Amino acid sequence: MSDTLNIVKKAAEALRDKKAEDVTVIDITGVSSVADYFIIANGSNTNQLAAMKDAVDEALYEDGIRAKQIEGNANSTWILMDYQDIIVHLFSREDRLFYDLERIWRDGKVIEV
Repeated sequence: MSDTLNIVKKAAEALRDKKAEDVTVIDITGVSSVADYFIIANGSNTNQLAAMKDAVDEALYEDGIRAKQIEGNANSTWILMDYQDIIVHLFSREDRLFYDLERIWRDGKVIEV
């Protein structure tokens, strides 16, 4: 198993620990050069989204992995976390349905972690 996939698993576990809804991992290695994996999850309110963001960032920081960029703040309904090979998208339920990244990236492969 690759180191990147282990990091994906750790991030997904951190999201589940914060009760993230519908955590989905898409392998986009053959589809895009932007990243290798997208992790998509949603929360029920902005406080939960902030907690999910903090949980992922802390879990990966423990392994020496730093975010290249984080977009979104305490009032955001879409938070994007760029870890170079992994991009984490955290949405409100409504925004996730609206942007529908799973449809846009349907050429990628949804994997279980």
